[in-house]
Amino acid sequence: MKLIAVGDNVTDCYLDEGIYYPGGNAVNVAVDCKRDGAEKVNYIGVFGNDDRADYIRACMEEEGVTCERSRKVFAPTCQPGVKINEEGDRIFVGGIRDTCQHLFSIRLQREDLEVIKEYDICHTSCYSNLEYELETLSRVCKVSFDFADGNLDYYLIAGESMPEVLGNYTYLTGTVPVPQKWTLGYHQCRWSYMSEEEIHALAKKAAGYGTKIIGITRGSKGSVFYDGTEFYTQGICKVDVVDAMGAGDAFIAAFLRHYADNKDMKEALSYAAERAAYACTYAGGFGHPHKA
Repeated sequence: MKLIAVGDNVTDCYLDEGIYYPGGNAVNVAVDCKRDGAEKVNYIGVFGNDDRADYIRACMEEEGVTCERSRKVFAPTCQPGVKINEEGDRIFVGGIRDTCQHLFSIRLQREDLEVIKEYDICHTSCYSNLEYELETLSRVCKVSFDFADGNLDYYLIAGESMPEVLGNYTYLTGTVPVPQKWTLGYHQCRWSYMSEEEIHALAKKAAGYGTKIIGITRGSKGSVFYDGTEFYTQGICKVDVVDAMGAGDAFIAAFLRHYADNKDMKEALSYAAERAAYACTYAGGFGHPHKA
């Protein structure tokens, strides 16, 4: 299986520790997919012109992810702050503004598409500001899109253009990491409070717009996936959590890698749950701490 990720790159700044880690949904999925045994993994993103951008890129290349079609602009790297509250939950706080992530979006060129079509799956997310390129992407590659924590119902209800957008996805997933010090697989999110019937109705609605596979995580209740015909449920893997940063991205990467190679939904979900739990046992999206 070969995967290319297009989208965000950031440095997650742990304010109380004075440390930052390379991250971003697209970056994390790319690195995790390579760690999970993908044959080839590439990344296209917009890098800043600071030391943090150079560090992210160096870490990715060390992990075996190539970045040759990425852009470099005159702007700082996005630096979301991370703090831990009294309950051990991870809280994101605002970082600096006018970063490369805020100011620039990728406009895919013919040369980009020539590279992308060599891959089995192109992964992106709601954090990557790439919705306007989804139709173009879907013509050359299967598209995986992460709608993150609770955006899908808004898209379906309020997004007038979403039927066209949803029809461009092959894989549509929403995942939420677990906070620190919880012995769970994933954090309770709004999906946790929906009934099974509501979850099924939401997935069927998304599938009705053309999406092939829809996945929704539900905190301690595990995940529900739908392939247009059958629903699949997957429980969590309990671990002693060190840091849940990137656990949802690890789930996506593991599922995509395993399912693309084997086409076995149950095995892919079991493997994804194991890899997501493992991602909670180390700090950062995929490690590589750096002094801030």
